[in-house]
Amino acid sequence: MPTYLSRPNVLPSSLRTATLSLLTLGLAAASLPAYSAGMDFSNEYNANSIHAQGDAWFIDRVETLTDGDVDITLHTGAALGFRSGDHFYAVTDNAVQIADTLSGSLGGIDPIFLLSSLPFLADDAESAHRLYEIARPEYAKVFEANDQILLYASPWPASGIWSKEPVTSMETLEGLKIRSYDRNGTATLMNAGASPVKLSWADVVPQLATGGIEAVLTSAEAGANGNFWEHLSDFNAIQYAMPLNMVHMNRDAFEALSEEEQQAVLQAAKETDAHNWEVVKERVAENYVQLEENGVAIHDPVPTDFQQNLEEAAQPVINDWVESTGERATRILEEFHQESDQ
Repeated sequence: MPTYLSRPNVLPSSLRTATLSLLTLGLAAASLPAYSAGMDFSNEYNANSIHAQGDAWFIDRVETLTDGDVDITLHTGAALGFRSGDHFYAVTDNAVQIADTLSGSLGGIDPIFLLSSLPFLADDAESAHRLYEIARPEYAKVFEANDQILLYASPWPASGIWSKEPVTSMETLEGLKIRSYDRNGTATLMNAGASPVKLSWADVVPQLATGGIEAVLTSAEAGANGNFWEHLSDFNAIQYAMPLNMVHMNRDAFEALSEEEQQAVLQAAKETDAHNWEVVKERVAENYVQLEENGVAIHDPVPTDFQQNLEEAAQPVINDWVESTGERATRILEEFHQESDQ
């Protein structure tokens, strides 16, 4: 079990100020139950995203299975002030009861969370789902060791490059100021000659608008949600990875539920997991229609030599991840490749 010597404040500054004021007034917070009659569910992405829609589907299932006795409120667009990078400790401390978190943002907690965004390892829904099933027990162990429960995964469609001009060769990638979403992407893009900047989702559109970045590593889905066609004209389908979001819950909040309610939450999570993997298979075609309607040029596939060069740039990143993650990494990848060869 990892030991954390220090942690950042999990509350945004405005909420920390309000909390300190309440404590100063001497409110008896310690006498309150683990959570109020309703639970808060934090999601950094907007309400139209594949993740928020999956979360809403989960909440509906919980409501149905518990006859409305378990009340969960979904807050999208980082409305509570929490971004993916804040979620792990926020849920551990019960500042928010449930969160939908980009897995790569948890790489500093444990490198296992960088698995789904390893470049060019699992680039379609079937292989990404298989990798998730193999690795899920390892994800769950980290959450369990930190007073949390892994409920379900929320997969992204494959990441590509959004840009102002076609990015279909190593020359067009050279020096490109491009957003990455975790250290895997940052290292891979740097190896390929770009100038990557790691940014949380909430910072992407402001940076595009001010010229801080000129391209984005993300899916067609995310770009459509962010109306990227207002800033960028091309989507280059490099099939980089299908990263996961993890939906995780505070254990005390879970255990405060009745046994029947706990089983309903777990059942709803199991159903949502299956639901999300089916939805992601259909999403790319829907995204491409939307992109074409808004004048985005789609480069799918990209030239073979460009794809091969990108995969070569990615190999050191995979090697470093295996070294930092240890026996777990070797075991997971061996099982994944064995199943892929069958």
